[in-house]
Amino acid sequence: MDKRVELHRLEAELGANAALPLRESNLVFGEGNIDCDVMFIGEAPGANEDRLKRPFVGRGGQLLDSMIESIGWKRERVYITNIVKRRPPENRDPFPKEIEAYKPYLTRQIEIINPKVIVTLGRFSMNYFLPEAKITRDHGGVFRVEERILYPVYHPAAALRSTAMLNVLREDFKKLPKIVSMVL
Repeated sequence: MDKRVELHRLEAELGANAALPLRESNLVFGEGNIDCDVMFIGEAPGANEDRLKRPFVGRGGQLLDSMIESIGWKRERVYITNIVKRRPPENRDPFPKEIEAYKPYLTRQIEIINPKVIVTLGRFSMNYFLPEAKITRDHGGVFRVEERILYPVYHPAAALRSTAMLNVLREDFKKLPKIVSMVL
């Protein structure tokens, strides 16, 4: 079946599921190249993302875009989504039960898109795949999860609050093209 059709069906199913938490906010499914080699996954939409129904469009998203461009790529080359597809109130961290509720949808989204490399943005996304990992220890590391490469980096919003973290994020992004070239 066509990826676009499968993703559209998944998004419609997600939107129609009244049992999912955070229904008071808008659905932010994901966007980008569905035939990508690299998929970026964050934790949950923020206020700008909720309003525009697009992932990573606030200040953190602008930083993510500049990081992607700094390695010679374009946002349109990758796919960007979140674990939780709706904004938690007051931009709080997603609760474990919210992550669990949205887990089947992200799993199917990944299966449909089938990226070779998943870049996790922040600890929640990293811990989705590597429950015992620590972002301060494991960012910039290369991990194999089933048939994919997992590459954890700091969340762009966190990097906006710390110059040191921003510098680390830049260095981790510089390694990304080489990591991708190893699996292509």
